[in-house]
Amino acid sequence: MEKQELAPHVTEISRVLGNKVSEEQIAKELDTYLNLYRVSLETAKRSVVRKLGGDPNALNRGSQKKLSEVSGTEQNVDLLVKVLSANRKEIEQNGEVRTLIYGLMADETGTLPYTAWDADRFQLERGQVLLVRNAYSKEWNGKPQLNLGTRATIEQQPQDAVKLPEGMDVPVYGPSVAKVADLQEGMNSVTITAKVLQVETRKIETQDGPKTVYSGMMADETGRVQFSSWHDFNLKKDEVVRIQGAYVRSWRGIPQLNFGERGLVERVPGHFPADLDLYRSNPRSIDELERVGGAFDVLVLGTVVDIKKGSGLIQRCPQCNRLVQNKLCRLHGKVEGQYDLRIKAVVDDGAGAITAVLNKEITEELVGITLEQAIKEAKEAMDPEVVMEKVEERLLAKPMEVRGNVISDDYGLMMIVSEARLSVPEVRNEAARLLAELEGSQ
Repeated sequence: MEKQELAPHVTEISRVLGNKVSEEQIAKELDTYLNLYRVSLETAKRSVVRKLGGDPNALNRGSQKKLSEVSGTEQNVDLLVKVLSANRKEIEQNGEVRTLIYGLMADETGTLPYTAWDADRFQLERGQVLLVRNAYSKEWNGKPQLNLGTRATIEQQPQDAVKLPEGMDVPVYGPSVAKVADLQEGMNSVTITAKVLQVETRKIETQDGPKTVYSGMMADETGRVQFSSWHDFNLKKDEVVRIQGAYVRSWRGIPQLNFGERGLVERVPGHFPADLDLYRSNPRSIDELERVGGAFDVLVLGTVVDIKKGSGLIQRCPQCNRLVQNKLCRLHGKVEGQYDLRIKAVVDDGAGAITAVLNKEITEELVGITLEQAIKEAKEAMDPEVVMEKVEERLLAKPMEVRGNVISDDYGLMMIVSEARLSVPEVRNEAARLLAELEGSQ
């Protein structure tokens, strides 16, 4: 394990030993057991504690806290919580694809976002009441976030073990009156005025039998949002409505508006932007997107400051479409990969950075190379990195506009790009403007 990965375990052992042994010595002992004796992490920790005069059983004793008491620096904390949302997401880390679960947890004192880093170990579902042991927390955008890592465990608890405010899934969070651009995971009792752009019905199965959901898209002058109504409000396309009592949940990291029979829907007369304007993507700053945690179909203007590893000519598993490295798929083992083109570009707008993922079609258009040409050039050079070099030459340090859906995780913001283009500065107009300024100053 890397030194950074061992750090929380070293801190935990130090706590168990009453901070009487230096962390340097603990790290050295832990490294010996892991890399020389090749034992498991838990065995190594217990062995180190025993060797240095501590009680190994104390490793499993975290300090139980309420969510409102959690800071951004907890290393070993136990929590009794209710799962408000559980979203699965695949991320690529060090060339490997892993599945994590993220969402919101709550108790009577508040809510906190969480990430469970191993979806196979943590079978989390909305509505579960759990005793979470040995979680840790970190600070993100000035707020604590829970993490369920290699040491964490969960235990099912009775439903009445956590009592949230009556009639609410979560406590009130965020402004009561909001624009689409303000919406973020966890908001409750939201009032919003928007125009209905699309609406459709679908049937779903619930514990109480089949139910009809009315879903679609709404918009105001700040952006668009997908919605789900769990009650028939007879919504019609092109109506402007004011919704009170809505709440926000995220799907794949993108905030969505929800409301049911407890909500109030009113038709609002008066002028509202035309559909053409509402369908147009609004430019958003990256720090604003970080604040809300994601957004549907937005435009970001910035400069390409990095092209990440795994860009250019890659291979994918023919069965699951995951990245293939050295002819190995993480899920299906040895496979004959299929070639693909993609770009993972870091776009910086001066206020923040976002990873923009561009598919084959967009990559071909931006770089000026087809997949077939890329395969041919890589085979002739006997090196797929020649395609990566072409991508860097074309895009690096260039201004670019990217449009798409933005999601977020512990690695920051990511946009799944639907459109992209290099921004060509209006040199002639800019020169005329500067000349006019110079003449005016004389």
